[in-house]
Amino acid sequence: MGKIWLYGDNVDTDVIIPARYLNSADPGELAAHCMEDIDTDFAKGVQQGDIIVAGENFGCGSSREHAPIAIKASGINCVIARSFARIFFRNAINIGLPIIEHGEIPAEAEAGDELQVDLEKGNVINKTKNKTYKINPFPPSIQELIAAGGLVNYTRERVKNDKNI
Repeated sequence: MGKIWLYGDNVDTDVIIPARYLNSADPGELAAHCMEDIDTDFAKGVQQGDIIVAGENFGCGSSREHAPIAIKASGINCVIARSFARIFFRNAINIGLPIIEHGEIPAEAEAGDELQVDLEKGNVINKTKNKTYKINPFPPSIQELIAAGGLVNYTRERVKNDKNI
């Protein structure tokens, strides 16, 4: 459960994490500059468990994996948008950042609303507005990948636990 940070359409990777910070691979450093070119209050105010809600084409632009890393490291629990750029979608899943495509939630959300997301049951509850939305839960394989913290961690665990790999 967390509060909404609300953004519009076409939020690109250059505003999620500006190129001037790409010389760092440190998630904490990236988080410190996350969204600063679109929202100077984000890095100072975001709390663990908060949620980004946005419009169409979230994560468009370059294919940098730094963008979802910065978002996740900032404490964001998941991103809900009308749609995502395909490469951002894949990068987010690869690092274990849950993302949800939904048309109604971004249309009705307001900055600061409290959301509760249940990926297993396929529910998002806007506690502020007392409204429940149905979402398509991720397949079990993707849920496992997200629970492991991303593809690299998931693969490490599989290799460590399976002597036949």
